[in-house]
Amino acid sequence: MASKMVIAVGRGLVEGDYTGEEKVILGNQGKADCLFQAGDQIAQLIVERIADADAMEVDKLGISE
Repeated sequence: MASKMVIAVGRGLVEGDYTGEEKVILGNQGKADCLFQAGDQIAQLIVERIADADAMEVDKLGISE
């Protein structure tokens, strides 16, 4: 859709504890009007695992293997 109709799809991040409605921001970059109907596929959702690692500050980095 984006390449055929020149529609820009906004990107964002959803926090893990968010339980509300998710919305998509679309911007028409083309010259023609664009009409969407309920049920049209307009975006993709990518689900990824985020590592919750502890960070440690060091004075000097050791040699990598």
